[in-house]
Amino acid sequence: MLRLLVVGVFLALLTYLLHRRLVRAPGLPRPAALAADLVLVVLFVLTLGASGVGTVLDPAWARPIGFLGWSWLAVVLYLMLGLLLIGVGLLVARLTRRGQPRPTTDDGTVETPRQRLRIATAVLVVAAVAAVGYGTIEADRPRIVTVPVALQNLPAGFDGTRIALVTDLHVGPARGADFVQRVVDLVAEEQPDLIVLGGDLADGTVELVGSDLEPLRQLQAPLGVYGVSGNHEYYSDDAESWLNHWETLGVRTLRNEHVALERDGDVVALAGVHDYTATEPHHPDMPAALDGIADGTPVILAAHQPRHIDEARELGVDLQLSGHTHGGQMWPLRPFVSLANPTVTGLDRFGDTQIYTSQGTGAWGPPVRVGTPPEVSILELTAAN
Repeated sequence: MLRLLVVGVFLALLTYLLHRRLVRAPGLPRPAALAADLVLVVLFVLTLGASGVGTVLDPAWARPIGFLGWSWLAVVLYLMLGLLLIGVGLLVARLTRRGQPRPTTDDGTVETPRQRLRIATAVLVVAAVAAVGYGTIEADRPRIVTVPVALQNLPAGFDGTRIALVTDLHVGPARGADFVQRVVDLVAEEQPDLIVLGGDLADGTVELVGSDLEPLRQLQAPLGVYGVSGNHEYYSDDAESWLNHWETLGVRTLRNEHVALERDGDVVALAGVHDYTATEPHHPDMPAALDGIADGTPVILAAHQPRHIDEARELGVDLQLSGHTHGGQMWPLRPFVSLANPTVTGLDRFGDTQIYTSQGTGAWGPPVRVGTPPEVSILELTAAN
């Protein structure tokens, strides 16, 4: 209840700010102003409702609320950025035109600051809605990204092994089982040898959202299907409940442990740890996950957040598979994401340890991606010369 109250107050203040800036400041005529305010109020209610889809409201009927409400927040992001730019532009224009006559329109009347503000605001609203419309389409079309990864001491039996990395589905509030099914179909077409689910698969409770992951039951690979927890598994429900639910779908969860993968008589270790921010009793314990691995055995680590990389390097991990960052998800957020993560997307190297960070297959919050298309990553292992 307290969470809902805080969210409600924040959204109310945001709505009032938009009213002042999009409706009052441009001086919209009364009918247009009333219509605009009605739209803002409806969107406020939808966004407030969206915050409860998957935890309080059943996505089976409330998912349209989640989709529209979260999408509106993406529009708000671009509106706020645009309003900042408009404010700076108007200030510069005012300073440069000080002491000069005001510009006139085609009919010879003097153009007022409010008229310029009205035009700029209208252009901004159209541009923000268009950007989010494009981003909604982009987020709904995961692509296959194939990445060659050369590993030292890779046994001959694993040369050419293809690993499918699927992470950050975030189904529940805005997208459901149909989206998961399309992702599963994409993976199946690639026929990978190993499938790794990198966490943050759902937002909500197992009771309300668990059925959205049902298509994962169809995943198959010769070396198995494995998964590790992400931070969102801890937000709306008990993480242990989520991991246990994955197990019923045929996903072998790695909870600070490892398994030995065998192929053509050769062995590679696949380890997995709980999320970087998880607390006891699920605190990530990489030494425990790696305990018992024979010296010289290549180690692949599934860890949701790239921030595990420093410890992975110290402990001799060969390749870390991560997600979490979404590549920033919406331009221009990527620089801010890089402040909190050692790497944001793609293949990178830290000492002798390589890390691949997926941009993610779904989208958190707004079902929108701008400039960071969703991906199913296929890593092709080869022996380094």
